[in-house]
Amino acid sequence: MESQIGKRLAGKYELGDLAGEGGMARVYQGITHGAAGFRRPVAVKRLLEPLSDNPEFVAMFVEEARVVSELQHPNIVQIHDFDQDDRGAYFLVMEWIDGLNLLDWCHAYSLRKEKTPWHLMMAVGIEVLKALGAAHDRKDARGAEAPIYHRDVTPQNILMSVTGNVKLSDFGLARAMDRARMTQPQMVKGKLSYLAPELTRGEDPTVQSDLFGVGIVMWEGLVGEKLFRGDTPLEILQSIQAANVPSLSEKREDVPAELHTIVHKALSADPADRYRSTSGMVRDLANVLRVTPESTSAAVIGSSVREAVAALKGNEPASSSEETEVLDFGELRPVATEPPAPPSESKKA
Repeated sequence: MESQIGKRLAGKYELGDLAGEGGMARVYQGITHGAAGFRRPVAVKRLLEPLSDNPEFVAMFVEEARVVSELQHPNIVQIHDFDQDDRGAYFLVMEWIDGLNLLDWCHAYSLRKEKTPWHLMMAVGIEVLKALGAAHDRKDARGAEAPIYHRDVTPQNILMSVTGNVKLSDFGLARAMDRARMTQPQMVKGKLSYLAPELTRGEDPTVQSDLFGVGIVMWEGLVGEKLFRGDTPLEILQSIQAANVPSLSEKREDVPAELHTIVHKALSADPADRYRSTSGMVRDLANVLRVTPESTSAAVIGSSVREAVAALKGNEPASSSEETEVLDFGELRPVATEPPAPPSESKKA
């Protein structure tokens, strides 16, 4: 790949080091140049070159810019600009988050042979739920309900800053209900394992499908293991549809029983058994934290991020090893050969 360092887009956005790469796009650390020597750190997101000529992926990218530009919330990564380079390819300019993603934060604990602090995982979960709640509660210019469902809640899309802020990024798979449905997108291998069971059967995204994603992220972050596994995409989808979730309490004996109940409720196989809204899950998590002596302040989270960054120096981040093969999700959807297994008593709790 040709180095992009020093290249300027639209005459003002200077590209720096590659900050991250997925199956559809690369994100660069960048600098905005303005009048009188003005400089500001930003993140610049560009579609991979083979995909920048694909109308479907371009449409998804344009949709991401449109969707996120309408969401102003402290827990959502904000978009500063959307423009085209000298080839006519679109790029996004977003706020730069100085820190790391949740996957790498968790990986830093594993390198130290430690478990993630459960109270901090709860605090991160609350911030992510606030971001989703803002998207779910979106209204259009006329005041009518126009919810946006993220559909891609993964550890890589949860960013944690050295000052303790938690932000949700990458609404590239989001769908706004005020537009005609776009063609079913292809999926990136590695993201499959964060889908809700109903999405693998072709059902529409909902509040509950996003909450299932939060449940997966919290379970994995607490346990330190993948929840839904498989050697092939087909096996992963079958695992999701079976929705057999090992007991959190058995995997982490130190977590409060209330946290076990909350996570397993979010991971219920039947969407009707999950929380009705993000606020309900936030309320239950907050109630547990109120009686927890450990601090979950931004200062404490920020300190843990700085420690994680130091622990990762000289080690390959976990996010760099995630699979990024683009798959045709439409061909993978009809995989269920038997009804999903009924939820266990712990998941009904």
